[in-house]
Amino acid sequence: METTVNVLVVDDEERIRRLLRMYLEREDFNIEEAENGTEALELALNNDYDVILLDIMMPEMDGIEVCTELRKEKDTPVIMLTAKGEEANRVQGLETGADDYIVKPFSPREVVLRVKAILRRSASANMQNNNAGSKNVLVFPHLTIDHDAHRVTAEEEEVSLTPKEYELLCFLAKSPDKVFSREELLKEVWQYEFFGDLRTVDTHVKRLREKLNNVSKQAAKMIVTVWGVGYKFEVDPQ
Repeated sequence: METTVNVLVVDDEERIRRLLRMYLEREDFNIEEAENGTEALELALNNDYDVILLDIMMPEMDGIEVCTELRKEKDTPVIMLTAKGEEANRVQGLETGADDYIVKPFSPREVVLRVKAILRRSASANMQNNNAGSKNVLVFPHLTIDHDAHRVTAEEEEVSLTPKEYELLCFLAKSPDKVFSREELLKEVWQYEFFGDLRTVDTHVKRLREKLNNVSKQAAKMIVTVWGVGYKFEVDPQ
């Protein structure tokens, strides 16, 4: 018996909501809509959605505010919908805990693929949690990742990470000294086969380093840039 996928579509333009609903319902997803930030936050806090498509520029509360408040309570995957000229807002959205963004005007097919990618990743994470054994804690000289508790500590002080920052750190830490390109990280961490902005990776790495650096400079140095290639996790950085 298949589980129903619940998606919340938030945009103040009815035309966009209708378009997204049409394409997502073709995948047999259950769609709910909100036309402003206040309504969106109330629905998101009171219901369990698998994915939220969240416009940034909206009346009452914008998408940034909604995501900020939502992250205080829930880790529901969020994909931001942004206008082309809103790069600063896109970065801000990622920093407040959005998983990714899609730029308007967008291809509805791209949106469907992004949603499916998030669903695959969530299913994979749940499977890993269900199969968790004694190897569920990664311990390094300056950093500890406790998968069961979903907690990261540096020098014994907890580091507050967004869900995507946590996933990125875990992925890199599981393969010390292995260099991953931005494209590989988009594919493995974001599960994107065809679409994805490489700046999404750079923004998350930057924020991850900053948060680690606030607690431990040595822990922050473990996320290493390999120029012209990508990033790696180095256990004993120089």
